Amino acid sequence: MKPVYMVAGGITKFSKASPKKDFRYMVKEAFDAAMADVPNLTLDQIDGSITSYFSDHFTRQLMAGIMVHDYLGLTPKPSKRIESGGATGGMCLQSAWEAIASGRMDVCLAVGFETMSHVNTWKGNEFIALASDTNFDYPVGGFYTGYYAMMVKRHMHEFGTTVEQLAAVSVKNHKNALHNPYAQFPAELTIADVLNSEMVADPLKRLDICVMSDGAASAILCSEEMAFKLTDKPILLSGVGTGTDAMRLSDRPSREVILLPHENPEDYKDLKYPGVHSFRGGRAAAKQAYKMANIQNPLEELDFVELHDAFTSSEIQTYEDLGLCKYGDGGKFIESGAANLDGKVPVNPSGGLLACGHPVGATGLMQAVFSFWQLQGSIAQHFGGDDTLQLKNAKRGLIHSHAGTGTYITATVMERGF
Repeated sequence: MKPVYMVAGGITKFSKASPKKDFRYMVKEAFDAAMADVPNLTLDQIDGSITSYFSDHFTRQLMAGIMVHDYLGLTPKPSKRIESGGATGGMCLQSAWEAIASGRMDVCLAVGFETMSHVNTWKGNEFIALASDTNFDYPVGGFYTGYYAMMVKRHMHEFGTTVEQLAAVSVKNHKNALHNPYAQFPAELTIADVLNSEMVADPLKRLDICVMSDGAASAILCSEEMAFKLTDKPILLSGVGTGTDAMRLSDRPSREVILLPHENPEDYKDLKYPGVHSFRGGRAAAKQAYKMANIQNPLEELDFVELHDAFTSSEIQTYEDLGLCKYGDGGKFIESGAANLDGKVPVNPSGGLLACGHPVGATGLMQAVFSFWQLQGSIAQHFGGDDTLQLKNAKRGLIHSHAGTGTYITATVMERGF
């Protein structure tokens, strides 16, 4: 297995709507931004592409992936489309990683997009709900806010998590995004603002939930030999992991906790796991990625995390799945300030999905691009000179993509390769 490096990335500004841009143009914009950072890379050196988008319904176009590949001038080279619900972008990145690690390609382009503005919000939520079991959950009103409301209700019952702790996630992420020019929804919020926003599904309020978006993102991955020819600051993808779980929550069995290296079975002797309060697929993905990257304690060895915060509750649940704190302590973790920009392990310094937006096929790649810039130390270069979000001496980070109610989850460790 060959080492795999990221050498460039680009994104569009995420927005509620982009009526003057179709999906191909948006991807080209993100691709051109990435290519601008590696001027020695030519189109004929790219061996192929992986394209990702969640839903054919939003584009009203089948086989949009090959249309993107052609628009970028990459035919007749190999390409394939990836779809994995909310984890689509993260899975796309890992598929590109596989193309390089296997030796099939020396340079692989990963691109993702979504044009969710083409339908009304209620219709978009219906399309997203089709990523649940349409014979079981969906017919009884299974929209995703309802699923996550149920799961966090159980988390609150089991562990004492509070609505104020949920709101603190929203306040943190929207505040971070004030310094991110690509973010759709930057805002200076208070706990009261979040708690007083419109109730959607108890206890989740409007400001506990990410927004639908238009946008695109791209990442260029290379073999080690090519990486150092193209840039003096390549970023190594040192660990990858993917976890899964049953589509239906009611089908998920009770098992022993999947332990990370720094954990003890005694920590969880009385915990019913995974219940509906935790994501077993997330823990499985993290364990694989940590093993590959030789991480023993993520709280001590990660400098930041970009995770899938489609809901404030899912950020708190994911702290626990990633081993940043014990199961049950996610609420205390955000309350302690450990996830803040100046905390022990800053979480979503970009603003996350809550503030950046969530054009599903692009989201995981957006995380990769922000993490890439963070590790290169080039945030100011890409953020118009504003270095507020640049973490000092960040050497290793993790990105996390999540689908459904935890049906597909990816975890990828990225670290300085220079």
